[in-house]
Amino acid sequence: MSKPITFVTGNAKKLEEVIAILGPSFPRQLTHRKVDLPELQGEISDIIHKKCQEASAIIGGPVIVEDTALCFNALKGLPGPYVKWFLDKLGPEGLYQMLNGFEDKSADAVCTFGYCSGGPDGEVLLFEGRTEGEIVEPRGPRNFGWDPCFQPKGYTQTYAELSKEEKNKISHRYKALDRLLTYFTLHNEQQ
Repeated sequence: MSKPITFVTGNAKKLEEVIAILGPSFPRQLTHRKVDLPELQGEISDIIHKKCQEASAIIGGPVIVEDTALCFNALKGLPGPYVKWFLDKLGPEGLYQMLNGFEDKSADAVCTFGYCSGGPDGEVLLFEGRTEGEIVEPRGPRNFGWDPCFQPKGYTQTYAELSKEEKNKISHRYKALDRLLTYFTLHNEQQ
């Protein structure tokens, strides 16, 4: 019998989305736990790799960790993985205002999940999802991060204006989780 995998998060909204997206087809038992991990700096892949190693050492078993970035093309990828801090200080309106004076309002929403099976030699696997869109004046409910100011490409609504079901079919988190689910579906018998 495989050990349960612990999704390390303190964000109830992320947990809710992950459970909704993975659904009953996820072949492993998923639990969750809030763990205070150091806020690391660097490139997205470096941050999630180190975060996953730290979480696995603390949990003492298999873990999944997640990191989300919002990359403005006009700002050469910033705020990127630091969007949480920008959002805390500026709110969705401030994120939108950061692009005042720039013609290019395009952005990529990036979600990366890291998985480590645990143990001192546990390899960290990364699963990235990316959704293109643009930064717009905030619209819709303000209950989930920068969703009110991100409008996915091909849509006239922001993430916040979309139903949860519709967002969960196209989001950066969905794309990353789809890759993770595919990995576990193909490798479950070996876990």
